Amino acid sequence: MSNSIENISKVIGAKRIGTAQANIDWLLTDSRSLGFPEETLFFALKTKRNNGHKYIPDLYERGVRNFVVNDLPENIADYADVNFLQVKDSLKALQSLAADHRKQFRIPIVGVTGSNGKTVVKEWIYQLLSPDKIVTRSPRSYNSQIGVPLSVWLMNEHTQVGVFEAGISEMGEMESLREIIQPTIGVLTNIGGAHQENFFSMQDKCMEKLTLFKDCDVLIYDADNKLISSCVQKSLFTAREIAWSKIDNERPLFIESVEKGVESTTIKYRYLGIPARYTIPFIDDASIENSLHSLAVALYFMVSPTKIAERMATLEPVAMRLEVKDGKNGCVLINDSYNSDLASLDIALDFMQRRSADKSKKRMLILSDILESGQSNKLLYREVAQMVHNRGIDKIIGVGEDISAASNLFDEEKYFFQTTEELIDSNILQKLHDEVILIKGAREFHFEDISDRLELKVHETILEVNLNALIDNLNWYRNKLRPETKLVCMVKASAYGAGSYEVAKTLQDHRVDYLAVAVADEGSVLRKAGITASIMIMDPELTAFKTMFDYKLEPEVYSFQLLEALIKAAGKEGVTNFPIHIKINTGMNRLGFEPEEIPQLISRLKRQTAVIPRSVFSHLVGSDSAQFDSYTVRQIDIFKKASSELQAAFSHKILCHILNTAGIERFGGAQFDMARLGLGLYGVDPFTNKVLHNVSTLKSTILQIHNVKKEDTVGYSRKGCLERDSRIAAIPIGYADGLDRRLGNGRAYCLVNGQKAPYIGNICMDVAMIDVTDIDCVEGDRVEIFGDNLPVTVLSDILGTIPYEILTSVSDRVKRIYYQD
Repeated sequence: MSNSIENISKVIGAKRIGTAQANIDWLLTDSRSLGFPEETLFFALKTKRNNGHKYIPDLYERGVRNFVVNDLPENIADYADVNFLQVKDSLKALQSLAADHRKQFRIPIVGVTGSNGKTVVKEWIYQLLSPDKIVTRSPRSYNSQIGVPLSVWLMNEHTQVGVFEAGISEMGEMESLREIIQPTIGVLTNIGGAHQENFFSMQDKCMEKLTLFKDCDVLIYDADNKLISSCVQKSLFTAREIAWSKIDNERPLFIESVEKGVESTTIKYRYLGIPARYTIPFIDDASIENSLHSLAVALYFMVSPTKIAERMATLEPVAMRLEVKDGKNGCVLINDSYNSDLASLDIALDFMQRRSADKSKKRMLILSDILESGQSNKLLYREVAQMVHNRGIDKIIGVGEDISAASNLFDEEKYFFQTTEELIDSNILQKLHDEVILIKGAREFHFEDISDRLELKVHETILEVNLNALIDNLNWYRNKLRPETKLVCMVKASAYGAGSYEVAKTLQDHRVDYLAVAVADEGSVLRKAGITASIMIMDPELTAFKTMFDYKLEPEVYSFQLLEALIKAAGKEGVTNFPIHIKINTGMNRLGFEPEEIPQLISRLKRQTAVIPRSVFSHLVGSDSAQFDSYTVRQIDIFKKASSELQAAFSHKILCHILNTAGIERFGGAQFDMARLGLGLYGVDPFTNKVLHNVSTLKSTILQIHNVKKEDTVGYSRKGCLERDSRIAAIPIGYADGLDRRLGNGRAYCLVNGQKAPYIGNICMDVAMIDVTDIDCVEGDRVEIFGDNLPVTVLSDILGTIPYEILTSVSDRVKRIYYQD
């Protein structure tokens, strides 16, 4: 639902600087989430750790023209066609706008709060109701002072039911969330110890959470929970109650029995005296409780017991924030540093127990102090010790003053350290082998350093990356584009071997509009490293949708099968209006919708709200070859027609792009809205095969030099035959590092002190031998494999391939060194 900038300014009581016309569809607080700058209103929020005002210049360069600010930029004259809405508090303005938006709807709104289970209950309510009604719900766990208004803003004219979760961490926070959500149905999941340090008592916390429901028509909660029941009575609510109970058969929703099986649980219940039953595919107590809350909501909406049973049987689990990855020496790492409360520790230990099916591997926990629990350390770590024992942990490493002081409570093999640095400096991590290791700690302990140490990679061959050359190449191609043409820079395959993070960071600093990677894992690595620029996924995998949603990675969509799978996954994860990039097949015949499928595609996109097209593009087949120019022109014409048809069906701006690196140089008239820069960025002109500004130089080191008689041979299978007595140097680089085996036996050479040194014999997995008979060199001297003095195109020509293959073949075990001249 669009809202004019004039109306928004009035609603939030802003002083408006600027007169540009604008209709706003999107509210933005995190610059990494930018998808549609033309229709976006950015709220520059000030928090304890950050200040959104510093992202305004970057967002302006990326096309945003509407900002809510506390403070105007000092160089405000530099911002043309911009609206600045100045307010005293940008967060309050965001909340006021969302509250005003909420008032436009006269529909049922479910508000969910509690200490645990909010996200699961919200998602399961959605799964129970959505087959019959159009439900708008909080994306993921958007339940904070910022997340709630962003969630409520998602309601539109099609919404029939809203389901929003609300989370608080201290007294006085719930009232602002109540004004935004204004729920008509309230669900209180439970009351636990999270954030207890900010409340005087558990009763105070419960009363604060109940503030959300003071104007509700109905309240749903566990009547058997004495604390919650007592607080509800004190609150003097006049709302109808659906307080379920396993004890009191006079309650409107009475739970007759709960029967756990091996992989499922059957619940028998009576609602208003009518018996029914359902089965869920879970056996843990938390899931059972969450299903009962969801059941009560479904019954209130008069979903039939038959439909409830059908839908309960297919409930989907809500994804956990746990990373599993391979470690050194046969170890498996489970990384869960998202939070450090008891409930999340129990969940992580449960996950670990289920994950470690290999009984030969010991279970080890690396745990930091648990912060802000609200409990005394004695009681807290006694409970932790019991939890660790019950979950079958074999070994524990504790980090922090508090857990170390409680070391006597743990009976397992144990090691305790005051700091993360002290742990790393010990020899324990190096001795770990064949273990499943759960890494669980509060953020301030920086347990990522532990993970880094376990994955430490050392090698004597390096790839030097000249970031100045990268920038020069970027600007060379930018100068061939119109100032308003956006640019996508390819950083897939570890930025063509150069190393994705440093390259991405450099490109982000130079304000490219999009980065593009091949698969979602490449994008998630960039996000974890702090890259905030928009990221496009060129080869999305069906198993990676969650990663895309979690890290705001925008996928290419090229088929109806992929589109349907993405829509389904987005619905399951609570994601709406997720940006996608539509690929059209204009002649590559690799991937893409056929032009004649555009009407069908438009129809499908119109019938859902999970995804929204951000761009439409195609791929040129032969723009790097003059003999295919007529075919290239034909492709451009096909694309122009298909993209225009798609754009005409939607009111928002859809970016169009077809030019690749060679296309930028040779077909500048087909710039459309955006272009994609690949190989040229890394210094190779794909049209002439000449090097522009070299970016990557692969170097190794002479390990040892042997004097070899001419009758002897060098290397495996005695392939290295000599014509004279020779000096043969061994260098620590082989085909496992990306040095193609076909370059051996004298087919190619490297440079030692500027002179050609041919490869002798077969190139081995980790070592290559070179002839340095006529070169003045010693052990330890550097060797250039390709780079500033030996163009990568020399090797690609010898192999009859393209520079892409050489650059992207450089192994991850080769250390990257970055520098600027």
